[in-house]
Amino acid sequence: DEATDPSISEENWECIQRFCDQVNADTEGPLSALRLLAHKIQSPQEGEALHALTVLETCVNNCGDRFHSEMAKFRFLNELIKVLSPKYYGIWSSEKVKSRVTEVIFSWTVWFPQEVKIQDAYQMLKKQGIVKEDPKLPEDKILPPPSPRPQNSIFDTDEEKSKLLAKLLKSSHPEDLQAANRLIQSVVKEEQEKSAQVSRRVHTISEVSENVTRMDELLESYRRHELSPADQETLQALFQRCEKLRPLLFRLASEAVADEEALAEVLQASDKLSQALGQYRQVVASQ
Repeated sequence: DEATDPSISEENWECIQRFCDQVNADTEGPLSALRLLAHKIQSPQEGEALHALTVLETCVNNCGDRFHSEMAKFRFLNELIKVLSPKYYGIWSSEKVKSRVTEVIFSWTVWFPQEVKIQDAYQMLKKQGIVKEDPKLPEDKILPPPSPRPQNSIFDTDEEKSKLLAKLLKSSHPEDLQAANRLIQSVVKEEQEKSAQVSRRVHTISEVSENVTRMDELLESYRRHELSPADQETLQALFQRCEKLRPLLFRLASEAVADEEALAEVLQASDKLSQALGQYRQVVASQ
């Protein structure tokens, strides 16, 4: 109650720290804490709800795996979703509270990529149109990786950045915390760009495979003079689409130079595409 007191404007960090210590000391601490925090986050008083969200984020960063495990269950995630959903408290929750809840869930999709339920909950919110686009985290919002960080954290691959981040987060100077936040957001942005590259590569290779298979089928019918006018148009459209996919594959190959396995996949798809285009020209030109 003290840590989420709506009558105070500033966070009561002493109370928040004592709350975190109690969560860590009690066997049932994480479960009890999340039940209490869900109730406070759903408060009709904006100040109380915002304070509760600050307590929640502080617990995420200080209360370890037991807290993370309970937090990533639908039992708790559904309580957060109720704050956003117009079927529940979304009709009267303030925009500021809803914005913060969205930021919290989105940040967890970044820091806990292995927690499928968090990813599912966030994607469901987007699918239902409750979240229209990924939030842009504000400059003064500190989102350090939880401690201990989950395995495969995006900072694990860069020891230098990881050490710098740890040093900045230990500082009590606001400018160091802002620098830590900028570092986190830049690394997250890099990771999102890498994910987008992987997504493009997977999608393009899949499209190449489907188009090549369909072209082979239609060319076989074309050889036997069994192709209808509609299928001939489809074949021509496939050829034109495959022509446009060639430069895209070249670009994907240049992006994947550092990843031998990914590069091999792209080059294999490029070979199949070249063979299919060659077959088309040979068969159609001969007839």
